[in-house]
Amino acid sequence: MENIQPSRRSFLKAGSLASVGLALGISGFTRDAAVKKISPAVIKLEINPFIIIDTAGNITLVNPRPDMGQGSTQAVPSLLAEELEVSLEKVLIVQSDGSGKYGSQTSGGSSSVRELWMPIRKAGAAAREMLTTTAAKRWNVPVSECKAEDGKIVHPGSGRSFTYGELADDASKLEIPKAPKLKDSSDFKIIGKYNKRLDVPERVTGKAVYGIDVEVPGMVYASILHSPVIHGKVLAIDDSETKKVKGVLKVIKTERTMPHRTSEAVAVVATNYWAALKGKKALKVTWDNAEFEKTLNTADYYKATAQAATKPGVNFEEKGDFAAKYAKAQEKLEANYQTPFLAHAPIEPENAIAHVKEDGSVEIWGPVQGPDWTLRDVCGYMKVKPEQVKINVALLGGAFGRKAYHDFVLEACHISREVKKPVKVIWSREDDISQGPYRPGMLSHMQGFVENGKITGFHHHTIGESILGQVFKGLKEDEADSWIGGELSSENSKYQFDSASKISWTNVKTDIPIVWWRSVYASNFGWGQECFVDELAHLAKKDPLQARLDILPDPRFQKVLKTLAEIAKWDEKLPEGSGKGLAVFKSFGSISACCITVSKKDQGVHIDKVVSVIDCGHYVNPDNVKAQTEGNIVMGLTAAIKDGITFTNGKCDQSNFHEYNILRLNEMPKIEVHIIDSDEVPGGVGEPGLPPIAPALGNAVFAATGKRMRTLPFDIHNLG
Repeated sequence: MENIQPSRRSFLKAGSLASVGLALGISGFTRDAAVKKISPAVIKLEINPFIIIDTAGNITLVNPRPDMGQGSTQAVPSLLAEELEVSLEKVLIVQSDGSGKYGSQTSGGSSSVRELWMPIRKAGAAAREMLTTTAAKRWNVPVSECKAEDGKIVHPGSGRSFTYGELADDASKLEIPKAPKLKDSSDFKIIGKYNKRLDVPERVTGKAVYGIDVEVPGMVYASILHSPVIHGKVLAIDDSETKKVKGVLKVIKTERTMPHRTSEAVAVVATNYWAALKGKKALKVTWDNAEFEKTLNTADYYKATAQAATKPGVNFEEKGDFAAKYAKAQEKLEANYQTPFLAHAPIEPENAIAHVKEDGSVEIWGPVQGPDWTLRDVCGYMKVKPEQVKINVALLGGAFGRKAYHDFVLEACHISREVKKPVKVIWSREDDISQGPYRPGMLSHMQGFVENGKITGFHHHTIGESILGQVFKGLKEDEADSWIGGELSSENSKYQFDSASKISWTNVKTDIPIVWWRSVYASNFGWGQECFVDELAHLAKKDPLQARLDILPDPRFQKVLKTLAEIAKWDEKLPEGSGKGLAVFKSFGSISACCITVSKKDQGVHIDKVVSVIDCGHYVNPDNVKAQTEGNIVMGLTAAIKDGITFTNGKCDQSNFHEYNILRLNEMPKIEVHIIDSDEVPGGVGEPGLPPIAPALGNAVFAATGKRMRTLPFDIHNLG
C-alpha cells in the first residue's frame, strides 16, 4: 500500500466560506454514503483525494469504497476519527466520482480496511501533528505540551485551547509530515471497540437512498427483454400490443455488453416503471437461439470438467514428484468435489440511470461497487474521455460482486443515447437470476496419501471456467490461473505435506457469463480441499482436528483451530446420530474456521449449531465483524443446501426465488461467532467467513451418517 503523498493543499474560496482550511491528500482514496449533510460551501469545493478541515471545524472525508452493506461508511471514517481524536459524529463523508485522482475506489476483495488502514490513519495523524504545531507556535510553547482532544488542541498547563477550525488555515501552510506518529493500539478509543453505526437509523426508517430510489428530472424508465437463451439474436419484433400500454413511449432494439460478448435485446421505454414492465410482458420477439441452445448446458459443462479430471492439468505449484509418490503410496484416496454455478441475487436488483447529453457527455447514477471501474467501462463503451463522464454512486442494496459487472449501466447508456433522455433501467428479479453473470461452477479433482498416520501427500487439480480468462481475457492457454493458485498455494493455506504436494489447473470454457461471487474461488475450492483433508484424516485413523494440526504448524492457524475446538467443545461425546465437522480456510488475509453440529432427522439431518472463529488481525468494529461473519454463514449454508444455477438447452432453469431458494429465518441454526484478538495487519471480514461453511457441513454429515457428500448443493432432508 502506498503511503500518504506529501502535497500542497488546494485553496479555494466558495460562497461565503472565506477559507477552506486544512486539506490533506491520502494517496488517492475516496468513498460513499453521507452520514451527515455537508454545508453547501464545502460541497462546492474541488474535491481531491483530501481530508478537509474547514474554518468552521467541519471534518470532511472523501471516502473510498461504496457501501453495499459491509459497513464501510463506519469503518473508514473510524480510522480517521481515531487519529484525529474526534468522535465519529464529527466526520462527514462524501463519495468520489471515479476520477483518476482518487485512485482505487472499488469495494471488493474484502479490501476496504485492509488497504486503507495505513493511508487514512497516516492522513489523520499528519493533520493532528500540523494542528498541534500551529497551536504550539501561537502559544509559544513546546509541541510536547499540547495535545489533541475532541476536535481541539489543548494546552493542559494553561487551560487554553483552539478548535481545529481556528487552526486550520494556518496549519494548511505547513508541509505535510511524511512519517507522522501513529497512535499505539493500546490507546485506541474507537478502533477495535463497539460503536453504533450512524447510518442504521436512516436505513431502517426508509430514509436512506439506494440506487433504485434515485430519480432525476426528465427521466424515463426502461425494462429490457433479454433472450431467454443468453446471447440469442433478435430476428423480429412485434410491439403492437406493447404500444397499446398507457405510458409506453418507445420500443427499441438494444444490446447487453458483457466483457466477453455482446448480446442483442429489446427495451421498452415508458413514463413509469410499471408501464415499461407491462409493455415488456406484452412484447413478442422472435429469437435466433440455435447456436447457444447447444453450448449453454451445465450438464455438458460438468461432463467436460469430469473428463478433464482424467488428464494432467497445468502446474501452478509442486513440491516433490507427486505423481511418482502417489503411484507408490500404499494408503491413498482420489475423489471429485463439485460446486454449482450460483446467482448473486442481491435484494436490490441491478439498476442504473444514464443521461447521454447533446454535447456527448454522460452522467450516471447507480448502485455500483466502484465508480472508477464504472468510469472506465462507460468511457470505453461510449468512446468518450473521462472528463466527459460523471459518476454518482448511491447506496447498494447488496451486491456480492454482481454490481462490479456493468452490463446494466451500459444498457442504460445505449438506450439514453437512442431516446435522448435520462433513462432508468431496472432489471427484474427474473433478469437477475436467469441472465447472470454467475459464480462459476467448478470441479476439484483431489488425490492424496497418508503415511504412518499422517497426511503426507496432497494434490488439488482445479477445473473450470476462469474469471481471469473470460472477464479479463488475461489467461493464456498454457498457464495456470493465478487467482485460483493463489488461494490454494502453500504460502496462503500453510498446509505442509512432508512427501509431496501439487496444485494444478485446467480451463474448461463456457459461454455462461461468470464473475466473482462472495469469497470468489475460495467458496469453490474450500469445499474440495477441506472435505478431502477429512477423508485423508479418516484414512489415517486420525481425529480430523488433530490431522490438521499435524500439517498446519503456523501459529495463527494453530490458535484459530484450538480456539474453535475449545468453543465448539470438539471433544465432547455426542448422542448417537449426531456429528460434528470442521474446516479452516484462509482468504483475503484472514483465517476462518468453522465447526458445525448436525443430528439425524428422518432421511436427512438437521443443522443444530454453527460456531465460527475468525482471525482478521486488527479490526475496526467487532460488531461489524460478527455481522459479516453471520452473513457469510447464511450464504455459505445457502450455497451448500439450496438451489444452484443450471442450464438446459440454452436456458437457465431458475427464474425467481421459488426456484432459486435462499435460507429462511426459520431454517437458521444457532450461531456463535468468536473473534481472535490479534496484532496482525488487518485482513478482510466481508468474505473469509464463508469458505469453511460448506465443507464443515459436509464433514458433519459424514460424522453423523457415514455418508460423504461430494457434490453441492445436496438435499439436507434426504441424503439418499
